[in-house]
Amino acid sequence: MRDRPLRVVVVGAGAIGRVHARVACDDPDLEVIGIVAPSPDRAERLADDVAATGARRPVVSGALSSILAANDADLVAVCTPSGSHAELAYEAMTAGAHVVIEKPVATSLRRSRQLLSESEGPRAHGRVISVISQHRFDTGASFLHKAIAQGRLGRPTSAIGSVGWWRSQSYYDSGAWRGTWQLDGGGAVMNQAVHTVDLLLWLMGRPAEVSAYTRLLGHERIEVEDTAVAAIAFESGALAVLHATTAAYPGVGARLQFMGSRGSAIVDNDRLSYFHAASPWQEAPPMGWNATANQLDDLPEEVRGEQAYADPTVSPVGHARQYRDIVEAIRTHREPDVTIEDGVVVVAAVHAIYASAHLGRPVRFEDVISGAYDELQFSVPAHNP
Repeated sequence: MRDRPLRVVVVGAGAIGRVHARVACDDPDLEVIGIVAPSPDRAERLADDVAATGARRPVVSGALSSILAANDADLVAVCTPSGSHAELAYEAMTAGAHVVIEKPVATSLRRSRQLLSESEGPRAHGRVISVISQHRFDTGASFLHKAIAQGRLGRPTSAIGSVGWWRSQSYYDSGAWRGTWQLDGGGAVMNQAVHTVDLLLWLMGRPAEVSAYTRLLGHERIEVEDTAVAAIAFESGALAVLHATTAAYPGVGARLQFMGSRGSAIVDNDRLSYFHAASPWQEAPPMGWNATANQLDDLPEEVRGEQAYADPTVSPVGHARQYRDIVEAIRTHREPDVTIEDGVVVVAAVHAIYASAHLGRPVRFEDVISGAYDELQFSVPAHNP
């Protein structure tokens, strides 16, 4: 395997499947050998696009089992509707392939935990299984995470994550699975803000308690929320606010603010836009610094100059970086930087938001992740002004 590219099968030929195929085609350590999709036309078009890059045309199939039986796949990329992720990942894993799962791990927290347990069993021994969290690999977010870990910003005290995006009614009407609990797993939180949830947990630690509201305010004919707010208390004592909506016409972007006792930072639309860390010998003034305190110009060019994109179909740089980590993990027999356990914790945090909103009260995170609310059927509270 060290002397040849890793053979990749992409499951799903929609927008995100095309992103994974594009990244694999651009990486000399990867070769797309198969496309799996229920729609023959979509699968054939994606196979044609792969061949147009100069690569060998991949095999096309409607079932992962047949392509795994006929080909020696090293890595399977699961890029289907969220509700099918866990089953496909398990099928690939038990067939002997490494697996990368487009977020989320699963729509069901119970199934997410089962997949984690299965990934630790003998049938999956030595398999690398990673969940896409591409924004951890943005240079600004990565720099901020290291600064927090090094104590440069002091004790984390609070954070605000806001995702104000727009999705039209036609977006939800474009697929019968969209906007359903079973296959979409949720609305604005699970699908649009899940990466912001992931970053909040990556920067702030493990949640302790969640209190949330969800609403359906700007759309029709869907089961899930298009607007949500949540207050999150972390085990460290820090607090955070999450806001997510797909009813913010025409889309006002995403923002993550981190505040600490010795410094703060802001990530605007995936780009670090503000950073201030007090010097060890610096005595902070009683009322703090003014707006000129931004130290961004003092940071390396690769940190302050990169523009990342929330939409990987525009620029898949985050996916490409995560794939590089996955390739290195496979070749060196180590864990990837983003593990399946990381993905399960994010799903649990999203489910904590939904459980709190459904029940109308705060919920303990450990109760959620341990399965106390597994039988709860989520719903979006009706709001009739």
